[in-house]
Amino acid sequence: MQITKHLQAFSIKFVALFLALIMVQTQGLRAQSSSPQLPDPGKVSMSAEQQQKLGLQGMGEVYKQMPVLPDSDPLSRYIEHLGKKLTEVLPPDHTWPYQFHVIPASDINAFALPGGPIFVNVATIQSADGEAELAGVMSHEISHVYMQHSAKQAPKAAVTQIFAGLAGVLLPESGLGNLGRVGIQIAGGSVLSKYSRKDESQADAVGAIIMYKAGYNPQAMADFFTKLEQKYGKGGPQFLSDHPNPGNRQQAIKTEIRPWPRKDYIGSSNTFERAHREAEGLKTYTAKEISEGAKSGAWQANNQRSGAWPSGVPIPANGEVSTPQTGSQPATQPTSQTTSQTSGQAGAAAAAPSSGVSYELIKPSGKFAQMSLTSLTISYPDNWKAMGNGDNATIGPTESVTQNGVSYGVVMSSAPSGTLDAATLALIQNLQNDNAGMHVTENSKPITVNGVEARSTYLGTYSPLQVNGQPLPERDWLVTMLNRSGALSFMVFVAPEHDFNKLRPTFEQMLKSVQMK
Repeated sequence: MQITKHLQAFSIKFVALFLALIMVQTQGLRAQSSSPQLPDPGKVSMSAEQQQKLGLQGMGEVYKQMPVLPDSDPLSRYIEHLGKKLTEVLPPDHTWPYQFHVIPASDINAFALPGGPIFVNVATIQSADGEAELAGVMSHEISHVYMQHSAKQAPKAAVTQIFAGLAGVLLPESGLGNLGRVGIQIAGGSVLSKYSRKDESQADAVGAIIMYKAGYNPQAMADFFTKLEQKYGKGGPQFLSDHPNPGNRQQAIKTEIRPWPRKDYIGSSNTFERAHREAEGLKTYTAKEISEGAKSGAWQANNQRSGAWPSGVPIPANGEVSTPQTGSQPATQPTSQTTSQTSGQAGAAAAAPSSGVSYELIKPSGKFAQMSLTSLTISYPDNWKAMGNGDNATIGPTESVTQNGVSYGVVMSSAPSGTLDAATLALIQNLQNDNAGMHVTENSKPITVNGVEARSTYLGTYSPLQVNGQPLPERDWLVTMLNRSGALSFMVFVAPEHDFNKLRPTFEQMLKSVQMK
């Protein structure tokens, strides 16, 4: 009996130990199964070669219109090193030729181009409290490339249209001092950098996995976004505009990472601290300064002279380089005296500006085709080209819609609205903020467009067309009206000053054809 009791006790202990071992093994298997795996990015209609070509063309625009640090700069080397560390965790069959570059800009932002190029503003490095936050920003951008978000939007527009819209989509703040840049942004449909909230949510989730696999706490990515939102609010940096909050970003990431196996995350590093100090002491440029430098050609000249321009990246068409005035400072707007001289030159050279686009080349035909948008329909000369969808479109001669802007044509879009007058005023202010040198030449006046109340405003700015290296004056006719959904529909008729009156009858005929749906 006593022996039996001992045997029973032994059996009970053995069973208990056995069950404990099974539980440990089960927990271990469960922990292993909950380790995050990167998703399959799926299939897209645009080939890898096309995406890489698009990215390289976009890089050409960036180096033409923005200052970029040479790859030999210590800050560039650090960002490249951190980027390589993050991309090494990607599956070989779903990776891209990633490259990382630094823009000495004072606004917080980062953006990715199709095929792998990623740019990080110096202000973003300055704003990071540790390497994990910076890794979070970069992992988020890497995820946009990995998931091919730009290419997945491509079916909304032809690839050639995306090429045409590339510059303005990438650089909505830089402009060339003309409304044509806004037209390119609209024609491109924000395909390359304006992601949807669904894309943002997916980039957060994939970026968190990349961070985890690389050894960083994924929560740091959400912390950085939250910090910017709390510090700047809705009127914050361009980064928040380009990366809209998909909804309770911080909680979503917390929920996602909760089941992942715990690990010792990488803390801040000495290399980050050195890079942070380097960034703090670096000369940076405001959006306005970058815009002025883009108009003068200063950045392209500086980037070529400093060796920042990467090999294999084509110099954009019509990219005439003008010598900067002093050092790396952006050149200023043409003075009133220069503008006057330019206007005088325009009469003699109007038929052949340096871009090769002239009125005779783009002269509208007498026959009209029709374009249908969400809120309206409009007729246009059948030898011009209509690009866009929804309420966003650009209509103009093929030759006048280039990487440098829209020199002849019509830009159409919509905007949030209150009253017609208030919405028109807000739109004009936004256009002036985005287009340095734009000014009102004739105040808003009430008109009607096929029985619909509207407002007519004339604006002046500079054309992407040049004579002897100087931009031609441009006239823009802004027409605003409320559509049936209550939003503001607007169209801007664009032409160089010396040709505007020649096109006025065509513009007026197009306006008369507008029918609200």
